[in-house]
Amino acid sequence: MSATATKFALQAIIKGEVKPAIEKVTEALKRNGFGVLTHIDVQATLKAKINQDFREYHILGACAPHFAHRALEADDRVGMLLPCNVVVEQKVPGEVLVSAINPQSMMAFLDNPDLQSLGEDAH
Repeated sequence: MSATATKFALQAIIKGEVKPAIEKVTEALKRNGFGVLTHIDVQATLKAKINQDFREYHILGACAPHFAHRALEADDRVGMLLPCNVVVEQKVPGEVLVSAINPQSMMAFLDNPDLQSLGEDAH
């Protein structure tokens, strides 16, 4: 697995296929206090709703209750940014890209200094 971090995103490439990658990501999130609240299968949704084909692309709505509570106490506008989306997509055969917004950038979006330390802790 290779991982990168930019100002806006945290990304990792996992060797293999999407379904096992989703299981690995879900377990990694769990180990770090996050649960998956929602799972959107974009490929299946686009096919069902507008009969369009798309590569395997999943959006996991992840939440860590202790971080969410701290953030909402500091600034309830943060609810517009929750849950934290984690994208799991098949970019090329045998490689799955996992992406999430950098929590420091997400917290900076609301321009509330009380949220900055939370973004650092969540990173």
